[in-house]
Amino acid sequence: MSTVFLNGDYLPMEEARISPMDRGFLFGDGIYEVLPSYAGRMVGFDPHMERMSRGLSAVGIKLDWSRTQWKAVCDKLIERNGSGNLGLYLHVSRGADSRRFHAYPENVSPTVFAFTFEIPAEPVADKSQVKAFRVVTDRDLRWERCHIKSTALLGNVMHFQHGYQQGADETLLFNERDELTEASACNAYIVKDGVVITPPLDQYKLPGITRYILLDLLRKDGQIPVQERIVTKAEVYAADEVLVTSSSKEVVPVIAVDGRPVGNGEVGDIWLQAQKIYSAGKFDY
Repeated sequence: MSTVFLNGDYLPMEEARISPMDRGFLFGDGIYEVLPSYAGRMVGFDPHMERMSRGLSAVGIKLDWSRTQWKAVCDKLIERNGSGNLGLYLHVSRGADSRRFHAYPENVSPTVFAFTFEIPAEPVADKSQVKAFRVVTDRDLRWERCHIKSTALLGNVMHFQHGYQQGADETLLFNERDELTEASACNAYIVKDGVVITPPLDQYKLPGITRYILLDLLRKDGQIPVQERIVTKAEVYAADEVLVTSSSKEVVPVIAVDGRPVGNGEVGDIWLQAQKIYSAGKFDY
């Protein structure tokens, strides 16, 4: 039985109760974060908290919590749930109102909920052990505020389902100009001639924390050049390697896109080097 946090209390998951009038339930009116921890050590706690703060501000949810308070909740949940390989889900909705009304209510306290879930052991930079992805593509039909990590994820879920029904591990998304935005649950990259290339951030892309850490580490290391620029579907098909990243998956090689092999159809050397660099520095954030 796992322990969760709900509005100041630690209690068994089965005992947690949230009002059906909560705006997170009725409208998806909330912000969330997911961050990994291994043996009690969290990855990217500070940038995750910075992004949550930006998200809450963007949608006008007022939560007077310090980073120290969030850290205490995370540490206690990790301890109470075994301190193994755990993902932390942090969720803040606007709270429960007495009526269903679209405008933001006044004098409503946010609902704060957090829990842990098991995640795989830390990824290792080993071509023989990594699970490479096969992905499909789709037109990006989500809203124009994807930079906000909202709990209203139906658009992402539908895109993920599009790939899942075809036996794919992810879905790469492209705008009406066939320019890569991201994947349904990951940021996306191509590798060409030894250069890691990823689309620049804007309102159509989530500023992924793993993306931030990876690019920062690659630039500090200096062995692999990095570019942030527009990437077309034609470039994805012609890439030497394709990568996706997320907090729970770290850096994942993609070996097929729409049934076409990426490069020689095998896990590439740039992925191997990038994962090594990421593994060595990820706990510094």
